[in-house]
Amino acid sequence: MSDPATQAAMAAAIAAALRTFNTELWTFYAFGVLITIVRAYARVKAVGIRDLRADDFIVWLAILLYTAQSTLAYFAVNHGQGLANNAMTDAERAALSPDSTEYGLRVFGSKIQVVGWTTYVCLICTLKMAMLVFYIRLMEGLSNHFRIRIWIGFGLVGLTFVASVITIYGSCQPFSNYWQINPDPGNFCQGAVASPIVWVTFASSVVTDLYLIMVPLPMLWGTSLRLVKKLAATFVLGAGVFVLVCSLLKTIFVTTDPVHGAQLAGEWGTREAFVSVVITNLPMIFPLLKSWLKPLFGSALSSTGAASKHPSGFRTIGGGDGSSRVDQRHKPASSKQPVTDNLSFSDSAEHIVNSVKMQNLEGYTGLSANTRPPSKGIMVSNEFKMVEDGISHNGDRDAKQVHESW
Repeated sequence: MSDPATQAAMAAAIAAALRTFNTELWTFYAFGVLITIVRAYARVKAVGIRDLRADDFIVWLAILLYTAQSTLAYFAVNHGQGLANNAMTDAERAALSPDSTEYGLRVFGSKIQVVGWTTYVCLICTLKMAMLVFYIRLMEGLSNHFRIRIWIGFGLVGLTFVASVITIYGSCQPFSNYWQINPDPGNFCQGAVASPIVWVTFASSVVTDLYLIMVPLPMLWGTSLRLVKKLAATFVLGAGVFVLVCSLLKTIFVTTDPVHGAQLAGEWGTREAFVSVVITNLPMIFPLLKSWLKPLFGSALSSTGAASKHPSGFRTIGGGDGSSRVDQRHKPASSKQPVTDNLSFSDSAEHIVNSVKMQNLEGYTGLSANTRPPSKGIMVSNEFKMVEDGISHNGDRDAKQVHESW
């Protein structure tokens, strides 16, 4: 039997580890919620409350699931003491009395593992659905070829979600074996380290994350954005690789460390959920970050005027809703089509943008003292601002200026 000093040292170490876990857990959670709030602010500032899109609401469903997952992790560690029906020898199982406190904690922890896996799968699926909905408006105006890629993504996310849920609820039968202590229910019924769940969810993450990364990047690098902006956009849209890293580490710990693997996997699962929340919201807050950083980087954040390979499709990341909107309450009556805010034209270029033919547009550097702007038209400035200028019924000029948001 350990002496009192050793027991005190062990208790102090456990208490320190518990404080570290709780601090990390709730810091991640608070930052994830804060990022989502900033996203909501950026979107409302850019398009208004009425023009919010489906993904702006889906992320809040994800926050509810993230709240549930963080709460489950807290109770699993603080109340259940990180115990479950795994990491026990046959002798330990036989010696553990069903009336003991440890037995009850292991049953509780085992049930938490099943609910936790379910919440995790729902959270990751919800975040990926939000990203796909964002891709829809990111690519508004493109051919059906690009839209098909997005719908394939929906199907892929849906199939992997169903496969994960079936694995969680079908791989262990009878289902009550998930919290059986004695006799050993086997690996398939040890929720913390169950190989079918670990590998199916990992494979789902790899397939869907890589696919979501590859949907927008080829089109991005076909545009005429400056290299620094392409790199920044690649970082934003390709940040899913960090989720893959967390998922990979979680899987490695579970499969290689039979003693502490479950604990380490739980910690990396928490980090994976946090990173997923952040990268889902990052594209929406990027324009806000750009506006804050523009005084520091100046022209590096300006758009180039060269022609784009995808002039009518690659929409702005973040603030806009896929098309630059002129306030409908003040929009001139004869203006029927919105104008995209991220296009560039050569001197003789002709493009079809939202069914509006735009031909031979010239750079607009400003009006001279003797020049009157057209009563109705589109002007492209050297700063890459598109201005729609119209005359209202009472004779006053009604000018609308649409800024790029990427």
